[in-house]
Amino acid sequence: TWTPATTSSVERMLISRLLPLAGALLLAGCASMAPSYERPAAPLPAQYGAGLAATGADAAALDWRGYFTDPALQRLIEQALAHNHDQRVAVLRVQEAQAAYGVQRSARYPTLGLSAEAARARTPADLSLTGSAVTGSQLQAGLGISNWEIDFWGRIASLSEAAKQSFLATDAARRATTLSLIAQVADTYLGLRELDERLRLAQGSAASQRESLRIFTRRFDVGSASRLELTQVQTLVTQADSLVVQIQQQRDQQAHALDLLLGSPAELPPMPAPAPAQAEAAWQLPPLQVGLPSELLLQRPDIVAAEHQLRSANAQIGAARAAFFPSIRLTAFGGTASNELDGLFKGANRAWSFAPSLSLPIFDGGRNQANLDLAEVRRNLAVAQYEQAVQTAFREVADALSARRWLAKQVQVQGEALTVQQERARLSRLAYDNGATSFLDVLDAERSLISAAQQLVQTRRALLASQVALYRALGGGAQALPDAPLLASPTVPASAAAPITH
Repeated sequence: TWTPATTSSVERMLISRLLPLAGALLLAGCASMAPSYERPAAPLPAQYGAGLAATGADAAALDWRGYFTDPALQRLIEQALAHNHDQRVAVLRVQEAQAAYGVQRSARYPTLGLSAEAARARTPADLSLTGSAVTGSQLQAGLGISNWEIDFWGRIASLSEAAKQSFLATDAARRATTLSLIAQVADTYLGLRELDERLRLAQGSAASQRESLRIFTRRFDVGSASRLELTQVQTLVTQADSLVVQIQQQRDQQAHALDLLLGSPAELPPMPAPAPAQAEAAWQLPPLQVGLPSELLLQRPDIVAAEHQLRSANAQIGAARAAFFPSIRLTAFGGTASNELDGLFKGANRAWSFAPSLSLPIFDGGRNQANLDLAEVRRNLAVAQYEQAVQTAFREVADALSARRWLAKQVQVQGEALTVQQERARLSRLAYDNGATSFLDVLDAERSLISAAQQLVQTRRALLASQVALYRALGGGAQALPDAPLLASPTVPASAAAPITH
């Protein structure tokens, strides 16, 4: 039977000295052996190429609803944000990283637990020191700390910082996914509207050619047109019908792609034929302010994610360095113990234990050094990936600016070409009716007119695509993108999803 002795004055002195020491060790985890973080020099020129500057709204501050003003497109984007599978996976990745950060952060604090134990045993007479059988009890209750590592060298703090930066990087990647999804939905929708316009033009051309075929069939019946001229008109009809079928197939494929982005079938009626002024307005998006290339570092979510990953890799070096130093752990218990239940909570039966331990690695086969080398290589890899993300962002902006500039000129030129082709087709038809030329000239002019009308619509669509690409490349709406739904965890700061500030 075990019975605790009365607490002596020596024990009280030890308690009074050990408690401040425990408090000091609790606050010791302030040092960090991670290298000081410095953002790598951005491999960017001072400005974009000559002639690529533009004025307008700030893309990062312009919400997607303010840029894509078409109500039908806004409904599609909202549907995609709610049901797209990639978006859902990105949100779950954020929650996964948040939970991992909470797990890692909790290692910085001791685990306190209440415990209660009761034991009763009988010792036979031949094993008892008194020569007679002994039956005894032991009861114990209290509060304990088990194997808590005191983060004297900042190893756990570095791992917690790495987990936090990984969480922030995942959230920034989720924002990049959201921005990319918005741009993809807009681009696919505009492609669908392009095909609607091209289909309308092709169907109008096919109807016009069928009317010509009806007229030439009657002329052939009365002998005023040759069979060659009739077959030439029939050729135009078949070509027009073939173009209609091809565009309808392309439109179905585009609609299927849009359904996949939305996560469910899109409820989008066919676009009616707009009035000339409405048609011109439908092919325009608000101008954007380009700014300086260095602004991409704060506006682009993918660059922000790359920098958070770099910070995480930098913190991992601190954890790897701290592994070379002694590990200090603490196990402690404070409570009361007795051999009788009615005496368990008496003041004289207080019990405590304080058991710190220290371990120092002497030989580990090179594991700690290999872990440090691995952490440094991963940090260098994160630097390279950050620089690549910055250069990729600059190229995307420059490409979008260049495409917008030259496609705008192409739209102007092709608009003039369409006007010329319309006049040529009219004059060819007039010349043929007056017997001044063969129907072959009319056939060639009609083909060129159909091609010019289709090319103008396609070029306008390409111009819009370049504007959508510019909005995305500039981090469009990054400041107004919705936050990811986070887990209800007190271990994550409320500002965890905020962008990096310097």
